[in-house]
Amino acid sequence: MQQYDSDVEQGLIYGYLLDGRGGGRRLSRRELAEVEPSPSEVLWLHWDRSVPEAQAWLRQSSGLSEFACDLLLEEATRPRLVNQPDDSLLLFLRGVNLNPGAVPEDMVSLRVFVDKRRVISLRMRPMKAAAEVQEDLEAGIGAQSAEDLVLYLASYMTSRVDDLVRGLSDQLDGLEEQVDQDEGGLPDHAQVLTLRRRATGLRRYLAPQRDIYGDLARGKPAWFVEAASQGYWSELHNSLVRNLEELEVMREWVALLQDAEQRATTDKTNRTLYLLAIITGFFLPISFITGLLGMNMGGMPGSSSAFGFVAACLVIGAVAVFQVWLFRRLRWL
Repeated sequence: MQQYDSDVEQGLIYGYLLDGRGGGRRLSRRELAEVEPSPSEVLWLHWDRSVPEAQAWLRQSSGLSEFACDLLLEEATRPRLVNQPDDSLLLFLRGVNLNPGAVPEDMVSLRVFVDKRRVISLRMRPMKAAAEVQEDLEAGIGAQSAEDLVLYLASYMTSRVDDLVRGLSDQLDGLEEQVDQDEGGLPDHAQVLTLRRRATGLRRYLAPQRDIYGDLARGKPAWFVEAASQGYWSELHNSLVRNLEELEVMREWVALLQDAEQRATTDKTNRTLYLLAIITGFFLPISFITGLLGMNMGGMPGSSSAFGFVAACLVIGAVAVFQVWLFRRLRWL
């Protein structure tokens, strides 16, 4: 969890009053009760959802409805866009988890309330996308409107997804090369399962997020999406479409690889059973002869002859030679 400098700032990660020209003024927690954005300014507050003081501010001081607060503070979310009746919306997005020791496909959640004058975002775990937006504002090259701010957040989050999917694709190419170089071999089973699990985990959140970007690219809702920015939302939508197609290719290839692995295991088992059956069939007649001649009863042929044992061995050898010839004739060997 992020550490804060004082109790006053607890829960507020970033507070900015955007000036409409790409920059903004940093706000402290003390100033929130007094700040009033002008028509050209936008207020951005980025909170740590896990801090009780942040939750209390959202419910008591933000002016949001109880319904909106409940959605923003719920434990589990999936990417979706919720239109509000007063020209505002709730946006739930997922980004790659780049925190130390974390699994990247265990995606972090970003919850956003936005209207024309305010953007209130909440997260549980640190997000690099929000830090990059903050750096752009400090450099004077950041968002100029509420929609711009959400677009910047979405762009930085999507770029991380692009990098992750590209890395998974490189792993897939490496496995394909391994299979091509060793036609009889298969890649490591654990590596294949890990690749499939990561692709499935990413697809779970990226598919609904693609639909959100598709709606925004079509200018929905109209009060939020400006005509000039529809192309940027369309690019984000196309990027997620490409990523999802790549993830689907990974899933299909891994499924084919697992089928091939299962077939190879089945073939190996069948070859072993076939070999055991041949060995059993080969020794069955010989075992019958030795068992018959081994009965301790009177009248056994050759029991009183000095060459009885030699004759029995010759008979067994003849049977063995005949079986070899017969198995080869039947193409069992």
